[in-house]
Amino acid sequence: MCGIIGIIGPESVGSRGASCAAAYEAYKGLLALQHRGQDAAGILTYDSATRMFAMEKDLGLVASVFSKEKIEKLNGFMAIGHTRYATAGSDGRRDVQPMVEGIPFGIGMVHNGNALNYYSLKEELSEHFHHQLLTANDLEVLIHYWGHFLMNGQALPTEKTFSFENIKQAAAKMFETVIGGYAVLGLIAGQGLVAFRDPKGIRPMALGVREENGIKTWCIASETIAMTYLGYQYLRDVEPGEVIFIDTKGNFQSAVVKKDPERAHCMFEWVYFSGAESAIDHQPVYGVRLKFGERLGLKASAAIRSGEIAPDVVMPVPDTSRTAAISVADALKLPYREGLIKNRYVARSFILNNQDKREHAVELKLSPIVGEIAGKSIFLVDDSIVRGTTSKRIVSLLKKYGAKEVTLGITCPPIRHPCFYGIDFPDSKDLIAHDKSAEELAEFIGVKKVIYLDEEDMRQAIGVSKLCMACVNKKYPTAIAEGEHFSRERQKARAAG
Repeated sequence: MCGIIGIIGPESVGSRGASCAAAYEAYKGLLALQHRGQDAAGILTYDSATRMFAMEKDLGLVASVFSKEKIEKLNGFMAIGHTRYATAGSDGRRDVQPMVEGIPFGIGMVHNGNALNYYSLKEELSEHFHHQLLTANDLEVLIHYWGHFLMNGQALPTEKTFSFENIKQAAAKMFETVIGGYAVLGLIAGQGLVAFRDPKGIRPMALGVREENGIKTWCIASETIAMTYLGYQYLRDVEPGEVIFIDTKGNFQSAVVKKDPERAHCMFEWVYFSGAESAIDHQPVYGVRLKFGERLGLKASAAIRSGEIAPDVVMPVPDTSRTAAISVADALKLPYREGLIKNRYVARSFILNNQDKREHAVELKLSPIVGEIAGKSIFLVDDSIVRGTTSKRIVSLLKKYGAKEVTLGITCPPIRHPCFYGIDFPDSKDLIAHDKSAEELAEFIGVKKVIYLDEEDMRQAIGVSKLCMACVNKKYPTAIAEGEHFSRERQKARAAG
């Protein structure tokens, strides 16, 4: 999972002199999307005056990668940006986005998600097109195919012959070729900004506009939070199977080139990944998480009535589960208490790239408020249990500081199956619930009881009937014949560090 953003204004604005306005907008947008990836960040711009791309990218958080001086070098009226959470390839600088390709015209690209059939596409590029890939990132495969499809197997289109038809044909071929969940943004030198979203709509993408003195600037991003932060008006979500093209004069064109009735929006966006301020596919994340808590509270209430648990307080694992915990407390008519305070300067533990880092991050990021813990029977609310060791350490911390008893409430059904679409658990062996019942899991973590939301609760709370819940129910929305190979290679990349 990653965060992406694209900015474009009319070429005439950027050509009045060197301007880094688009890059600065992309930078601010990436700050708003930092929660989606903490491994690396990058920005690419195109300057019509010099007819050149400019790019800065490196490992680290957005604020550490970009200085004022670096941003000022990124001239141009259009920009794309990326904040990385590695789910394919290595964690090194070689695989950082954006990426560029020389033909046709010159194209740059960023993406969020995974190409599940990356390895077969990579082999085809090598054998049939004689491409030597320089990275292990699936984006490099996507950008090569995009270039081939734009040319449509013919001579390079000229600036005069290039049209939206070229874009639509290329997008249609991408949707036929690339299996997976992906949202893609690209710059085409001298032409404009392009965006497309996988036909199932697995990965999110939203569209916004800002108009000042009759001049429109467009923004396309993973989440609406980036638009709100930058002062853009959110217009709508990019449709599954849709391609959008905004040319250098600011003209907007779009078409749904592949309609798929079986949409599959990733439920984990609402559970954990997206910012609470965002709306994903028209459903506000904050409101959905409140509903998660209401439904979890009903299940907890039944356990209280049966005498299974007797909590004194409701407490969240900060930060994502705080919203749901408030609703749980309301439903149970129990005090809501903050017993764990998060150090905001430590990375989100789930999206760190190996288990040792995650466990170390838990120790660093959570500080106890002892007076709110000691002697209390705690109903602890968390968004999900993936690998389990993080939950175990948090419960151990609560008991160390005097918690009498802990019950764990989870606003997501048990995650038992791998994800191949951009969430980094590609192997079922990593998933604690894969071969454990709720009772066995409670014993492992050290709590009295684990209470999960079920699938129907989640669907009702999100308000979207067509969701990807494959990590819960093994109903994958695409073919997964290459899933085992994908898992094996991802494990190798993790091991290599």
